[in-house]
Amino acid sequence: MNLDLLSKNENQETTNRVNKLIGQISDLISEKHLKPGDKLPAERVLAEKFGVSRRSVRVAILKLESYGILKSIPQSGTFVANIGAIAMNGMIEDILSLGSPNFKSLVETRILLELKAVSLAAVRRTKDDLKRIEDALNAHKSKLLLGEDAVQEDLLFHLAIAKASGNVTINQIMIGITPQIILDFKKYHTAYANLDELRIKEHAEIFEAIKNQNPQLAKSKMKIHFKLLYEYCGAM
Repeated sequence: MNLDLLSKNENQETTNRVNKLIGQISDLISEKHLKPGDKLPAERVLAEKFGVSRRSVRVAILKLESYGILKSIPQSGTFVANIGAIAMNGMIEDILSLGSPNFKSLVETRILLELKAVSLAAVRRTKDDLKRIEDALNAHKSKLLLGEDAVQEDLLFHLAIAKASGNVTINQIMIGITPQIILDFKKYHTAYANLDELRIKEHAEIFEAIKNQNPQLAKSKMKIHFKLLYEYCGAM
């Protein structure tokens, strides 16, 4: 079997298992009439009740925490967040209806976030931010000129820009989605390896715009850098 297909099937099985648990936890909250601030049974108890591993329970709880539905307090346990039953049920229904993010949806999200991030970085960047971006820029260039793989350095360049934006939320989301996008894009677009000189030039132009604190130019240069991503998403 194709390894990509196998991995995709495994990911889908994991998602289905976690979503089933989320539904069961939601039903438990309703059945026990748990209110905001009430404590859930321990992970061990939930694992035994639902016939799953504690790790699976933990993954489901972490997912609900990430949406603000549950709140875990070290040494105390997991509690229902203060958002109200109607909002909580609606959010859980939406979570369960979500599919796994595909490459195109991740790319579209990255484009939206990074165009904003680079504009903010040009306005807010500090000397430390500028050095971090420049270090990543030079490391990326050095590896490409040696004919070596520079995916990690490419990633660090873009994450340094996200950090320089001063927006913690943008930075967190970029950390979560950028690595897989860069790896997948290189895998699906074999011509990527033939664009080394262009990537070096575009990174340098983005850096100069940020250095000169020109948000409009920085955004424009990032759009040019995203040309292949735009074409993939049909946005141009």
